[in-house]
Amino acid sequence: MQLTVLGAGSWGTALAILLARNGHEVTLYGRDEDEIQTMSSIRENMAYLPGFVLPPGVTCVSSAEDIGETDAWIVAVPSTSVRSVVGLIRGNAPLVVVASKGLETGTSMLLHRVVKEVTPEARIGALSGPNLAIEIVRGIPTAAVCAFPEAADAERIRGAFMCRTFRVYVSDDIIGVELAGSLKNVLAIAAGLSDGLGFGDNTKGALLARGLHEMTSLGLAMGARIDTFLGVAGVGDLFATAVSTLSRNYRVGRALGTGASLTDALHQVGQVAEGVGTSESVMVLARRYGIPMPTFEAIEAVIRGRVRPNDAVQMLMERSPRTEAILRLGTGVEEPNVQ
Repeated sequence: MQLTVLGAGSWGTALAILLARNGHEVTLYGRDEDEIQTMSSIRENMAYLPGFVLPPGVTCVSSAEDIGETDAWIVAVPSTSVRSVVGLIRGNAPLVVVASKGLETGTSMLLHRVVKEVTPEARIGALSGPNLAIEIVRGIPTAAVCAFPEAADAERIRGAFMCRTFRVYVSDDIIGVELAGSLKNVLAIAAGLSDGLGFGDNTKGALLARGLHEMTSLGLAMGARIDTFLGVAGVGDLFATAVSTLSRNYRVGRALGTGASLTDALHQVGQVAEGVGTSESVMVLARRYGIPMPTFEAIEAVIRGRVRPNDAVQMLMERSPRTEAILRLGTGVEEPNVQ
């Protein structure tokens, strides 16, 4: 296939390398002309993914005019850049894969809906899972979920990505796949916070379990399916992101837990940590759909500096005792209490 990856950061570069290794011709687009010229020259992304050679099938470009015929477009930019970069997409009913993970700042929209607003004629899906960029290019086995409304589109994208080290499942639950991929970044910050504060695995396990319950409740209210949150795109991605020191969001949380300011924490990481912006956007969705999300609310308050990390933990521990809710598979009904 002829494929175009929009976004030449670590994630976009990793996907371009994976696809080229699978035998496809890949155009890797980035906005920084000097950076792209360097990548083309030395065949390596020294800024974001050093140490991995770009296969011959990858062509790096910084101009829309240099993007040729494309069978599918893969969006792999930060959520804040999705609306602007998808303006480059062209063609008759183009096939678009949203590989970015986040919610649009200001609107709290899922990214596939942002793409739909800009390119209404596009056939749009999402790709998400426990996919740390450096592990993908190292050839470490992992899996992902590809979700499209039409099974034929999902199968075509699965065929492009799937190989011996990258297993792809298909789904039609775009909302669930995107929401799980977005919200786990906030919980990864919480996991890093917990470790930075010196708490143990008991604390982190309870925090992630309650957070998973909350994001699943929101997903059901938005039309997603519970099994998505219990699968590769949900629990799988949450685990990988919340325990790995390779995770930007985890590292931001850990820095905050050790006393760093948000500015300093982000500077230490040096790349975008989507969970920071998503923490605000998800609270907008929680209010919109009437879903109590105290764990996410506490995390957002810490990130924004309204509450100290230790105080946030105490707030959660001292909430009124409740019976743990049960989310019935496929119904969205909770009993006996949402929290």
